[in-house]
Amino acid sequence: MSVTPKRVTGALAALTALTLTVTACGGGSEPAGKDAKNITLTITANAIAGGKNAAGAEWIEKWVIPRFVEAQKAKGVTAKVSFVPSGVDDEQYKTKLALDLRSRGGADVMSVDGIWVGEFVQAGYLKPLSEVSGDQVDAWDGWSQIPESVQGLGTFEDKRYGIPQGTDGRVLYYNKALFARAGLPADWQPRSWQEILDAGTRLKAVPGVTPIQINAGTAMGEATSMQGALPLLVGAGGEIYTDGKWAGATQPVRDVLDFYAKVYGGGLGDPRLQQEAKGRDKSFQEFAAGKIGILAEGDYFWRSVINPKDGIAKMADRDSVVGYALFPAKQPGAGIRGQDFVSMSGGGVDVLNPNSKYPSQAFELLSFMHSAEATKAQLAGAARITSRMDVNKEVLAGDPMLNFVAEKVLPLTAYRPPLAVYPQVSVALQEATAAVASGRSVDEAASAYRKKVEGIVGGPGNVSS
Repeated sequence: MSVTPKRVTGALAALTALTLTVTACGGGSEPAGKDAKNITLTITANAIAGGKNAAGAEWIEKWVIPRFVEAQKAKGVTAKVSFVPSGVDDEQYKTKLALDLRSRGGADVMSVDGIWVGEFVQAGYLKPLSEVSGDQVDAWDGWSQIPESVQGLGTFEDKRYGIPQGTDGRVLYYNKALFARAGLPADWQPRSWQEILDAGTRLKAVPGVTPIQINAGTAMGEATSMQGALPLLVGAGGEIYTDGKWAGATQPVRDVLDFYAKVYGGGLGDPRLQQEAKGRDKSFQEFAAGKIGILAEGDYFWRSVINPKDGIAKMADRDSVVGYALFPAKQPGAGIRGQDFVSMSGGGVDVLNPNSKYPSQAFELLSFMHSAEATKAQLAGAARITSRMDVNKEVLAGDPMLNFVAEKVLPLTAYRPPLAVYPQVSVALQEATAAVASGRSVDEAASAYRKKVEGIVGGPGNVSS
């Protein structure tokens, strides 16, 4: 029942101006209604039978609800649980949730895009889980199965507001056949950006091959940020938003732009591809055809793009020809948190309504939905990365690549700031990558980016340089 990430407009921002302070019904170790024997709870997600995210809707209605009701009955509690479906554009769904929360209504358990969490918190719509449902939140044994980095998807300012659903990770894909022709190793794992560039230089000698494809420009949209600019930024030790300020022309931002300049200014990438409306799709086709040496992408690329059976750019020899490597920091130890390797992830989060009449039982329902058994049931036999390590170990055992992401990538990943203004800042960053890819200097592009961000976030006082 994950929410498909999508850029949204300022509808929530307009509502926020009229926001009333939300006061949680619960809090502390004894939430309201904790000992109730008859309870009513509701779940909502942007999913509906026969429509959007139909499988998620079916899982809630036919698996989660009856089994939770049965578990409550065994405890002597009569539970009535209902699902409120939706099948609309993500922006409409988001606005509906905001209206519900502002009016102190809405479902007890809500599915949201992780990138909305901070925005909802700042609007006063959400409270920390432990403040809503008490001590049972921190005592939940499921947290031990969710890496701290993955918990960050539902965390804002170091407080947990939700439990992450499935997630993903970014890696470097490479073509082993092309690598062999260039004299590069089949088990390639770069440990610095320079090693990526060096490999690209070797691949440049192979006729008809684009050595490196790293998304740039606005035509690629958010894929430029998530597949390229942001992994590079955390690899340079920076973040787009930290300590209450947005990154301006910082050294990490300049390092990112310099990398782009070396790729596209050095003839290692195809700058025209970045300007085409269908450029990302074309890059998929070219990689599948053996015309791109190195490609920065998410695990979606492996699962759904070059999947030999039903991919949109089927690659019959995927399993033998395609290699994958961790995204290195600029140099060893230079990444955020002193990491040698980095990544970026996204995904959905399930949160609690702070106005729930039964906040204790609402968390019981939420945690039940994220138990190992429920998580496996939601997958329905599919091999996808979940937030739980125990489930991943079991369901991904037959897919080395997805298992690689689950075991190696997720523990070191990072997330976009869950704030309303982020999409605009992201576009500014995309524009900066387009500038250097088309030949403008790093200094010029960084300066223009900083000025654009200052205008977006309310002036230079909110921007670090």
